[in-house]
Amino acid sequence: MYNTNKKLLFVFILFTPFLLHSQATNDSIRKLKEVILKAKPYQEVIPVQSLSGKLLENLASHNVADALRYFAGVQIKDYGGLGGLKTVDVRNMGTHHVGVFYDGIQLGNAQNGVTDLGKYSLDDMESLTMYNGQKSEIFQSAKDFAAASTIYLRTKRPVFEGDKKTNLLVRFKTMTINYFDPSFRWEQKLSNKVSMSVSSEYIKSNGEYKFRYKRNNQDGTVAYDTTATRHNSDIEAFRFESGLYGKINNGSWDAKVYYYDSDRGAPGAIVENKFSDGFRQYDKNFFTQASIVKDFTKKYKFQAKAKYAYDYTHYVARDTTNILGETVTEGAQSDDSYYQQEIYFSAVNMYNILPTWDVSLSTDFQYNKLNATRKGIQTQFSFPQRYTALFSLASSFRLGQFKALGSVVGTYVQEEVRYNAKAPDKKEFTPALFLGYTPFKDYDFNLRAFAKRIFRMPTFNDLYYTMVGSSTLRPEYMNQYDVGFTYNLPVNNSFLDKLSIQVDGYYTNTKDKIVAAPTGNLFRWMMTNMGQVKGKGIESVLNIGMHIGNVNLATNLTYTYSESRDYTKFAGLELSSYGDQIPYTPWHSGSGILNADYKTWNFNYSFVYVGKRYNGNVNNIKINEIQPWYTHDLAVQKSFALSKYLIKGTIELNNVLNQQYEVIYNYPMPGRTMKFIISIAL
Repeated sequence: MYNTNKKLLFVFILFTPFLLHSQATNDSIRKLKEVILKAKPYQEVIPVQSLSGKLLENLASHNVADALRYFAGVQIKDYGGLGGLKTVDVRNMGTHHVGVFYDGIQLGNAQNGVTDLGKYSLDDMESLTMYNGQKSEIFQSAKDFAAASTIYLRTKRPVFEGDKKTNLLVRFKTMTINYFDPSFRWEQKLSNKVSMSVSSEYIKSNGEYKFRYKRNNQDGTVAYDTTATRHNSDIEAFRFESGLYGKINNGSWDAKVYYYDSDRGAPGAIVENKFSDGFRQYDKNFFTQASIVKDFTKKYKFQAKAKYAYDYTHYVARDTTNILGETVTEGAQSDDSYYQQEIYFSAVNMYNILPTWDVSLSTDFQYNKLNATRKGIQTQFSFPQRYTALFSLASSFRLGQFKALGSVVGTYVQEEVRYNAKAPDKKEFTPALFLGYTPFKDYDFNLRAFAKRIFRMPTFNDLYYTMVGSSTLRPEYMNQYDVGFTYNLPVNNSFLDKLSIQVDGYYTNTKDKIVAAPTGNLFRWMMTNMGQVKGKGIESVLNIGMHIGNVNLATNLTYTYSESRDYTKFAGLELSSYGDQIPYTPWHSGSGILNADYKTWNFNYSFVYVGKRYNGNVNNIKINEIQPWYTHDLAVQKSFALSKYLIKGTIELNNVLNQQYEVIYNYPMPGRTMKFIISIAL
């Protein structure tokens, strides 16, 4: 738990900018006028979805995971509560196939391959962007090319108005579920070419909320129907990050430091009226990263990136039984500590051969190390280390209305362990081809198609988790195909500002899927390559922008049809789930955002719909069905000036209809909650 010194440190950090600001300019606050740049949009060869600006700022969401629910083809796995794990899955390919990049460099977790998006706040976020495949450019690192889909979290850069040299924003949030969240952001102009930002946030909540628990027997009669309070969902977290941003001749550079410290409870599954099971997790996450981009000539462009990360996780489970076959001291809890280190370097070179022809060569190197302390477990931990070298050779070519982008990624992985058997070295080459075509010169109508082969390395847990992992695992292979179009309709009337539609159809085929398979002992499982999943679906996105007098309206609508079926065989035999929809894959899902802006008022309405799906109990039978769920969220914001301060007040109402629902089976989500936010800008 946090001690008094940590809280005093946060208070000091929170109010230090006020002291600094007293030495800065006293210019009165002037409201920036919105500037709209109109030009022919860049032809995206690859499907892209983005939330930015006011649409992102005014969204009634708590963190990055909440906001990503509004992208077509995205499913968020939320284990409930403020401290519960939140992961993202795109096109049902699996969480491990999604690359999440924070200011251009990927967030890593070699231990289990999962990025917990609940840790990342929207307060300092400038934009969220998702690509299926990869970005529509070749000037990027090899890791960008290597992911099946990519999500880019871009934080805000300092912007100064006129002669102003200091920006300061202080924000406070509270909710009806005992939630305390002060934060600040301070931006300082150090020179004409260098600026900095510092932001921090402290969150504390007991996380308790009421929920209804209802279960039926197989014959349809009611087995349980009760109302209870969700416990062990508390959180106390501290976030601090700082950035430096600079300009050089024909280029730019930036550097960032990030630190996150949390003590949180993650409630367990509610089974047979057991409401108190769960575990506690203590995290300390630190990384520092830097990048530089420079045009040396009109034809040659260079980019370099570097990162060091240290992650500490302490996991305490309230379970005294055997943990997947491991020998645990009788009466002891599972009490594990993990220490991860990562070092990453990347260099990108791009050369313009012809005005319509570019080539790039990217080389990446990454080192990962995992240590552990596991109390009560008598088996020896492997203490693995991983050396990964990647290179990508890519080229893009434009001829009239046609554009092609191709790449090949080479990966070499070598591992070392202190104990037990190590995984063999791995070499893989994965190609990709993207095509775009604009058939009509007078219409902004773009056709596209791509094919990409991807593989994912087994995680340290897959390979070395005692009595479960298998050091002989092969990578998981996937072929991904996509065809679609984007049409920006001409706007020729007095109130419609924008109307665009995007539709994509896709097919995926995953082989050597890494799954946990039972052995002769029901308490002992092992990881093996035996799974095959085939998926297909349709995604559509509709964006509308209009104005009626002084009211500006923005609408974002999505719909997804998805089908992902399990064709797994074991020892040549079809499993009982052969041909079934894989768990937590809805056939139908969609979302909508409506934002209205009128002078100093802003209104935001959003909804999410997820259709019927099945839980993780293997077979698609009636008892395993999870009913559809949907939520409606509202937010109202008012801005006003008071002396030299710009003040914004926000009221958010989440889950307006108080629907009782579960994203993950037996993990109930909060009902109706109200949130209050006040921010003061200097």
